[in-house]
Amino acid sequence: VQLQASGGGSVQTGGSLRLSCAASERTESMNLMGWFRQAPGKEREFVARIRGSSGTTSYADSVKGRFTISKDNAQNTLYLQMNSLKPEDTAVYYCAAGATILAYNYWGQGTQVTVSS
Repeated sequence: VQLQASGGGSVQTGGSLRLSCAASERTESMNLMGWFRQAPGKEREFVARIRGSSGTTSYADSVKGRFTISKDNAQNTLYLQMNSLKPEDTAVYYCAAGATILAYNYWGQGTQVTVSS
């Protein structure tokens, strides 16, 4: 499975971006899809995930209420709508997917998000 992340860019504090992650296979078959990010000098951290057919979502506390993860199975694409962006959201964002809910087996290449104050 190949994942292609896009949609990153540079915005000012309070701005919005929508990240997309196009999958080479049916996202309907992915029981776990998520977004992670890695800021310079820091470890990769969990941002949000969406599980299988239930569509259950989970978010890191730092983005809860500002970010929304969604999935369009018709387009085989995962999204991350990011609102009220803050400078601390600056990072490379990665999408990931897994056939089961136990692990992420596939990773995209990352897309840079830069938020300036």
